[in-house]
Amino acid sequence: MEQDRVADSDVHRERRRRAVVLLWLTVAWNVVEGGVAVALGVLAGSVALVGFGLDSVIEIGAASVLLWRLGVPAAGGEARRAERAAQRVVGATFIALAVYVVVQSAYAAVPGNEPATSAYGLGLSVLSVAVNPVLGVTKRRNAQRLDSAALVAESTETLICAYLAVTLLGGLAANAAFGWWWADVAAALAMVPWIAREGVEGLRGQ
Repeated sequence: MEQDRVADSDVHRERRRRAVVLLWLTVAWNVVEGGVAVALGVLAGSVALVGFGLDSVIEIGAASVLLWRLGVPAAGGEARRAERAAQRVVGATFIALAVYVVVQSAYAAVPGNEPATSAYGLGLSVLSVAVNPVLGVTKRRNAQRLDSAALVAESTETLICAYLAVTLLGGLAANAAFGWWWADVAAALAMVPWIAREGVEGLRGQ
Protein backbone atom coordinates (compact mmCIF):
# COMPACT_ATOMS: atom_id res chain seq x y z
CA MET A 1 0.00 0.00 0.00
CA GLU A 2 2.79 2.39 0.90
CA GLN A 3 4.45 1.72 -2.44
CA ASP A 4 1.17 2.41 -4.25
CA ARG A 5 0.83 5.76 -2.45
CA VAL A 6 4.38 6.72 -3.34
CA ALA A 7 3.79 5.72 -6.98
CA ASP A 8 0.55 7.77 -7.11
CA SER A 9 2.36 10.74 -5.59
CA ASP A 10 5.13 10.47 -8.16
CA VAL A 11 2.60 10.33 -11.01
CA HIS A 12 0.77 13.37 -9.62
CA ARG A 13 4.00 15.36 -9.32
CA GLU A 14 4.92 14.47 -12.89
CA ARG A 15 1.53 15.65 -14.13
CA ARG A 16 1.88 18.92 -12.22
CA ARG A 17 5.36 19.38 -13.66
CA ARG A 18 3.99 18.74 -17.13
CA ALA A 19 1.20 21.27 -16.52
CA VAL A 20 3.78 23.90 -15.56
CA VAL A 21 5.82 23.21 -18.70
CA LEU A 22 2.70 23.44 -20.88
CA LEU A 23 1.67 26.72 -19.26
CA TRP A 24 5.11 28.23 -19.84
CA LEU A 25 4.90 27.08 -23.47
CA THR A 26 1.51 28.79 -23.64
CA VAL A 27 2.96 32.04 -22.32
CA ALA A 28 5.96 31.91 -24.67
CA TRP A 29 3.85 31.07 -27.72
CA ASN A 30 1.30 33.80 -27.00
CA VAL A 31 4.01 36.42 -26.47
CA VAL A 32 5.28 35.62 -29.98
CA GLU A 33 1.84 35.18 -31.54
CA GLY A 34 0.39 38.30 -29.93
CA GLY A 35 3.38 40.52 -30.65
CA VAL A 36 3.57 39.49 -34.30
CA ALA A 37 -0.19 39.80 -34.79
CA VAL A 38 -0.32 43.31 -33.36
CA ALA A 39 2.71 44.44 -35.37
CA LEU A 40 1.30 43.00 -38.61
CA GLY A 41 -2.12 44.43 -37.85
CA VAL A 42 -0.74 47.93 -37.32
CA LEU A 43 1.34 47.73 -40.51
CA ALA A 44 -1.57 46.42 -42.58
CA GLY A 45 -4.26 48.49 -40.87
CA SER A 46 -6.05 45.25 -39.95
CA VAL A 47 -8.34 45.51 -36.94
CA ALA A 48 -8.84 41.73 -37.00
CA LEU A 49 -5.13 41.04 -36.64
CA VAL A 50 -4.69 43.59 -33.86
CA GLY A 51 -7.68 42.13 -32.02
CA PHE A 52 -6.32 38.60 -32.42
CA GLY A 53 -3.04 39.78 -30.91
CA LEU A 54 -4.83 41.33 -27.95
CA ASP A 55 -6.62 38.03 -27.38
CA SER A 56 -3.18 36.47 -26.86
CA VAL A 57 -2.65 38.91 -23.99
CA ILE A 58 -5.80 37.54 -22.33
CA GLU A 59 -4.46 34.00 -22.63
CA ILE A 60 -1.09 35.03 -21.18
CA GLY A 61 -2.95 36.38 -18.16
CA ALA A 62 -4.94 33.15 -17.71
CA ALA A 63 -1.82 30.97 -18.01
CA SER A 64 0.03 33.18 -15.50
CA VAL A 65 -2.78 32.73 -12.96
CA LEU A 66 -2.57 28.95 -13.36
CA LEU A 67 1.20 29.04 -12.87
CA TRP A 68 0.50 30.75 -9.54
CA ARG A 69 -2.13 28.08 -8.75
CA LEU A 70 0.36 25.26 -9.34
CA GLY A 71 2.77 26.91 -6.94
CA VAL A 72 0.30 26.26 -4.11
CA PRO A 73 0.59 22.89 -2.28
CA ALA A 74 -1.50 20.20 -3.97
CA ALA A 75 -3.61 19.26 -0.93
CA GLY A 76 -5.52 20.93 1.88
CA GLY A 77 -7.80 23.93 2.27
CA GLU A 78 -5.29 26.36 0.77
CA ALA A 79 -5.18 24.31 -2.43
CA ARG A 80 -8.99 24.27 -2.68
CA ARG A 81 -9.16 28.04 -2.19
CA ALA A 82 -6.44 28.57 -4.80
CA GLU A 83 -8.24 26.27 -7.23
CA ARG A 84 -11.51 28.22 -6.87
CA ALA A 85 -9.74 31.57 -7.14
CA ALA A 86 -7.87 30.49 -10.26
CA GLN A 87 -11.05 29.14 -11.82
CA ARG A 88 -12.85 32.44 -11.20
CA VAL A 89 -10.01 34.49 -12.66
CA VAL A 90 -9.99 32.30 -15.76
CA GLY A 91 -13.79 32.72 -15.90
CA ALA A 92 -13.29 36.48 -15.86
CA THR A 93 -10.88 36.21 -18.78
CA PHE A 94 -13.58 34.33 -20.71
CA ILE A 95 -15.94 37.27 -20.11
CA ALA A 96 -13.20 39.64 -21.28
CA LEU A 97 -12.75 37.48 -24.37
CA ALA A 98 -16.50 37.57 -25.13
CA VAL A 99 -16.51 41.37 -24.75
CA TYR A 100 -13.47 41.60 -27.03
CA VAL A 101 -15.20 39.54 -29.74
CA VAL A 102 -18.35 41.69 -29.59
CA VAL A 103 -16.47 45.02 -29.62
CA GLN A 104 -14.09 43.79 -32.33
CA SER A 105 -17.00 42.62 -34.48
CA ALA A 106 -18.98 45.83 -33.99
CA TYR A 107 -15.96 47.94 -34.94
CA ALA A 108 -15.26 45.81 -38.02
CA ALA A 109 -18.90 46.12 -39.12
CA VAL A 110 -18.69 49.93 -39.36
CA PRO A 111 -18.22 51.03 -43.00
CA GLY A 112 -14.59 51.88 -43.61
CA ASN A 113 -13.33 49.64 -40.77
CA GLU A 114 -13.54 46.35 -42.68
CA PRO A 115 -10.71 43.91 -41.87
CA ALA A 116 -7.80 44.43 -44.26
CA THR A 117 -5.83 41.61 -45.84
CA SER A 118 -2.22 40.69 -45.06
CA ALA A 119 -0.15 37.93 -46.61
CA TYR A 120 1.94 37.69 -43.45
CA GLY A 121 -1.22 37.71 -41.38
CA LEU A 122 -2.51 34.75 -43.37
CA GLY A 123 0.76 32.94 -42.64
CA LEU A 124 0.48 33.68 -38.92
CA SER A 125 -3.11 32.46 -38.80
CA VAL A 126 -2.11 29.20 -40.55
CA LEU A 127 0.63 28.67 -37.95
CA SER A 128 -1.79 29.46 -35.12
CA VAL A 129 -4.33 26.98 -36.51
CA ALA A 130 -1.59 24.33 -36.41
CA VAL A 131 -0.19 25.11 -32.94
CA ASN A 132 -3.17 26.07 -30.75
CA PRO A 133 -5.30 22.89 -31.14
CA VAL A 134 -2.35 20.63 -30.31
CA LEU A 135 -1.40 22.76 -27.29
CA GLY A 136 -5.00 23.02 -26.10
CA VAL A 137 -5.79 19.30 -26.38
CA THR A 138 -2.52 18.32 -24.66
CA LYS A 139 -3.23 20.70 -21.77
CA ARG A 140 -6.82 19.48 -21.45
CA ARG A 141 -5.82 15.81 -21.19
CA ASN A 142 -3.24 16.57 -18.53
CA ALA A 143 -5.68 18.84 -16.65
CA GLN A 144 -8.34 16.11 -16.61
CA ARG A 145 -5.82 13.65 -15.17
CA LEU A 146 -5.01 16.20 -12.46
CA ASP A 147 -8.76 16.71 -11.87
CA SER A 148 -8.28 20.49 -11.99
CA ALA A 149 -11.32 22.46 -13.19
CA ALA A 150 -9.20 25.62 -13.41
CA LEU A 151 -6.64 23.95 -15.68
CA VAL A 152 -9.42 22.47 -17.83
CA ALA A 153 -10.95 25.94 -18.18
CA GLU A 154 -7.59 27.43 -19.18
CA SER A 155 -7.12 24.72 -21.80
CA THR A 156 -10.57 25.57 -23.17
CA GLU A 157 -9.39 29.13 -23.62
CA THR A 158 -6.51 27.87 -25.76
CA LEU A 159 -8.98 25.87 -27.87
CA ILE A 160 -11.13 28.98 -28.27
CA CYS A 161 -8.04 30.82 -29.47
CA ALA A 162 -7.59 28.02 -32.01
CA TYR A 163 -11.13 28.67 -33.23
CA LEU A 164 -10.46 32.41 -33.41
CA ALA A 165 -7.36 31.63 -35.47
CA VAL A 166 -9.57 29.64 -37.85
CA THR A 167 -12.01 32.54 -38.13
CA LEU A 168 -9.13 34.96 -38.69
CA LEU A 169 -7.74 32.72 -41.42
CA GLY A 170 -11.15 32.29 -43.03
CA GLY A 171 -11.92 35.99 -42.80
CA LEU A 172 -8.59 37.13 -44.24
CA ALA A 173 -8.74 34.50 -46.99
CA ALA A 174 -12.36 35.32 -47.91
CA ASN A 175 -11.57 39.03 -47.89
CA ALA A 176 -8.51 38.54 -50.08
CA ALA A 177 -10.26 36.22 -52.53
CA PHE A 178 -13.83 37.55 -52.65
CA GLY A 179 -13.94 40.77 -50.62
CA TRP A 180 -16.12 39.06 -47.96
CA TRP A 181 -14.89 41.13 -45.01
CA TRP A 182 -17.92 40.12 -42.92
CA ALA A 183 -17.03 36.39 -42.87
CA ASP A 184 -14.85 36.48 -39.76
CA VAL A 185 -17.30 38.81 -37.98
CA ALA A 186 -20.18 36.34 -38.41
CA ALA A 187 -18.11 33.35 -37.32
CA ALA A 188 -16.72 35.11 -34.25
CA LEU A 189 -20.12 36.34 -33.09
CA ALA A 190 -21.51 32.80 -33.30
CA MET A 191 -19.05 31.83 -30.54
CA VAL A 192 -19.97 34.59 -28.07
CA PRO A 193 -22.79 32.75 -26.22
CA TRP A 194 -20.58 29.69 -25.62
CA ILE A 195 -17.60 31.79 -24.50
CA ALA A 196 -19.82 33.81 -22.14
CA ARG A 197 -21.34 30.62 -20.67
CA GLU A 198 -17.87 29.25 -19.94
CA GLY A 199 -17.03 32.54 -18.21
CA VAL A 200 -20.16 32.53 -16.05
CA GLU A 201 -19.57 28.92 -14.99
CA GLY A 202 -15.97 29.77 -14.11
CA LEU A 203 -17.02 32.76 -12.00
CA ARG A 204 -19.49 30.56 -10.16
CA GLY A 205 -16.73 28.02 -9.51
CA GLN A 206 -18.48 25.20 -11.39
